[in-house]
Order: sequence, then structure tokens, then C-alpha cells
Amino acid sequence: MSRETVSHEDGAIYEFTPDLEALATVDSGAELTIETRDSLDGAVQTESDVIESVPEEVNAATGPIALEDAQPGDVLRVEIEAIRIAEDQGRVITIDGFGLLDGHEDIEAPRTRMTPISADGETLEFDDLEVPIDPVIGTIGVAPASESYTTLVPHDHGGNLDTTDMTAGNVAYFPVFQEGAMLAMGDCKAAMADGEMCGTGSEIATEIDVTLEVIDGDATDIDLERPLVETDDAWKTIASAETLEAACELANRDAIGLLESEHGFETTDAYLFSSLVGGLEISQVVDPLVTVRNAVPKAYLSSPF
Repeated sequence: MSRETVSHEDGAIYEFTPDLEALATVDSGAELTIETRDSLDGAVQTESDVIESVPEEVNAATGPIALEDAQPGDVLRVEIEAIRIAEDQGRVITIDGFGLLDGHEDIEAPRTRMTPISADGETLEFDDLEVPIDPVIGTIGVAPASESYTTLVPHDHGGNLDTTDMTAGNVAYFPVFQEGAMLAMGDCKAAMADGEMCGTGSEIATEIDVTLEVIDGDATDIDLERPLVETDDAWKTIASAETLEAACELANRDAIGLLESEHGFETTDAYLFSSLVGGLEISQVVDPLVTVRNAVPKAYLSSPF
């Protein structure tokens, strides 16, 4: 099967809405290369280019891509095969009114630091320090059930999850709320830490190789409500909410549901077991909603589907 390219030059969105119109339509099993632009739309190219306030349109997500036969209740499987950086530098910034330490007297905002990419593409530079290149998809999601969300906001549809596990070699799963699913992605980083504390990673344009598959909702016992990511050794439920506590509760409830299904546990036993084998991880603490994930090792959860 030949690999098609879907580019931000063909179309991108700044809002996930229930009534998205498809930029492209593909069959289940399609292999695609998705080209994304940096989250600041090329506005920052030097350290003198600063962003004083969050732009009205930011985090362009290439797409949306419709999947033939995808219907509400199904699950969209996104295998992330490779992420290639497409620029020779990234940018990490502070913005007034944005970030974990916004308003702290020691933090200067706005400020820009460019992060040049080494000639071998293996590291980025910050002063005389080197940081390994480990590209991450910051914004990835589908058309939501009823409300609309800008690409800055994470929710049950995905969106601005800023989750370091959205990287090459892993598989993301999204609940399908609308016909066609309507997948879009962008806001990639050359490197980013869990938490994304200042509000950005090293923002950069990328090329992403993915394979897309529709999982028939009638063929699985799992009613997926929020995103899920599969790594080599774990299944991780992902949840976003107004507070870390609320997001942790949602992610734990989702993990409990998976453990109930896998082992035939009653809910309380699944809750008890989750406290032995689960692992809460912070994705980001800077977006309008915060995002966490709960990792259950595959030794205790073979597959939800």
C-alpha cells in the first residue's frame, strides 16, 4: 500500500468541532505521512521574535482526516511509526499569562530561546548543553461529541494532550464521536519534558508516519470514553480536567474499567489492584485543562480490545 501525504499546506484546523469537514478521506489501514508546521505558525525564527500573549489561532493541527466506515462508538487506532523533524531549529518560549510559573517575579516573559538542531539530527542545543531529540506530537485528536474546543484545549476527544508518550513506536487510541472520526494533529516538539512547565517544548515542524485503523465498537467490550496510549510495556489511560485531582480520578476510573474487564474483578477489587500496579504520570500542567495518564503494565493488562 502506497503512503499518501497530508500536508498543513492543504489544510489545518485551530478548533476541534463536532461538524468538521474532511480535508482527506482514507480507508481503514491507510498509511499516511502527515506534515505539520510549528505551533507558532512560523512567527518565531530568532530570539528577538517574542510572543507577548497567546495568539487567537495557535497550534495548527493538520487535517481533519476522515476514516471510511468510522462510526460513533468505534475506536480509532493511530500507530505512530516515525516522527521526523523538518527544520534546523526549534523554539522554546515564555508568554505573559501562560505557564506553570506565570507571574513569578524571577521569570521573564515574553522570552524566546532558539534551539538549533545538531548536524546529525540527534540533539538540540541550549547554551552549551545538548538535549536528545525525542519528537512528540503535542496536539492530536478527533471531532468531539458535542462541544467545540480550540486546539489549545485537551478533553475526551484528545486535542492538546502534550503527552510525551505520543511518540514514535507507540499507538494512540481515540473514541469515535462523529462519522469519519476526523483525525487531526500538530503542535510537535523536538523535545519536551513531562509537565511542559513553561508552556512549550522545543516547538518544531515535523513529518509523521502513521497507520490508521478503525476498530469496530461492536467487536470490543471496552466503551472507550477518552484517549488511551499503548507503549512497549504498558497501557496508559489519559484524562484531562480542571484540576490534577479530577484528571487523576478520571484516569484511574478508566484504568479500573480496563482491569475489571481483563480479570473479571468487581469494581472495588479493581480499585485495590490499581493501587498496586498503576502509575500516575503528569502529561502537562499549563493548558486550560491539565492532563495526566495512568500506566498499567502489560503484565497485568494484555489488551483492552
